[in-house]
Amino acid sequence: MFGRLGAPEIILILVVIILLFGAKKLPDMARSLGKSARILKSEAKAMKEDKSSAPADPPTAGEQQPPTQRTIQAAPGDVTSSRPVTEPTDTTKR
Repeated sequence: MFGRLGAPEIILILVVIILLFGAKKLPDMARSLGKSARILKSEAKAMKEDKSSAPADPPTAGEQQPPTQRTIQAAPGDVTSSRPVTEPTDTTKR
């Protein structure tokens, strides 16, 4: 349906983006997008680690495990935006 994008089309798209958002906001938007990507990547990695280190036997209804606390960092070595996070507990009865 659509043809391949060539150099003129890409240049036109970039010009429209600059006109819409302004040249001053583009670096901030790129920085914010990079931080979001790093957070998403670290969360995905933490979820994989949590899955691989999960106990083989799930706890029974009588056993309650205390929630563990993790620290999420926006960027490696960036301690200003680090915050402790508690995992949500499943309160539904099955």
